[in-house]
Amino acid sequence: MTTRSPASLKLLIVDDDPMMRLGLTAAIASQPDLLLLGEAVDGQQGLEQATALQPDVVLMDVGMPVMDGIAATQAIKAAAPTVRVVMLTSHTDETEIIAAFSSGADAYCIKGTDVDALANAIRVAATGAAYLDPQIAQKVMQNLAPARPKAAGGGDGLLSDRELEVLELIVEGFSNTEIGQKLYLSPNTVKTYVKGIMNKLVVSDRVQAAVVAVRRGLV
Repeated sequence: MTTRSPASLKLLIVDDDPMMRLGLTAAIASQPDLLLLGEAVDGQQGLEQATALQPDVVLMDVGMPVMDGIAATQAIKAAAPTVRVVMLTSHTDETEIIAAFSSGADAYCIKGTDVDALANAIRVAATGAAYLDPQIAQKVMQNLAPARPKAAGGGDGLLSDRELEVLELIVEGFSNTEIGQKLYLSPNTVKTYVKGIMNKLVVSDRVQAAVVAVRRGLV
């Protein structure tokens, strides 16, 4: 039996597909710092269990009976604001993607993503930071961005060239540390750029910045 640390992140799975729940259970079991508290088969049950169990992170399907994942995420955030939600989706429809972005979820992953990537998304979400799966970023760009050149100077000079470089990497799902490595910048410098980008775009987190960037054609 795997020994769990007292500091393990406590998780709740909400998905109506029994095979998906089985796969997620196996993925969680393979990570010594993750602990499964329970499972729910629809959004309403997920809301009830999230409120009762107070997990650190909920793994949330989008399409479910009774209450879908988007409505359930909104309800969970209202009832238990400290609970983080990792949205698991296979949907690429523009309306559903934007609804998922707007529901309050903390991370967005494509179903079937590898175990290490999912575990990373869970850990990032648990810290309160936003995580955007690179596959989701690509699908958002494919579905929302028209074929047009990048807005010169970040949209009439709104963003600097360096800020645009950082923003493009945010859209691709890279963390501040990874952005720093790619652009040869210190973590504090990247953090400063990210803060400046969010202020200029009038958004409160990285995911919103990514959505705005795609919709405006900034990347």
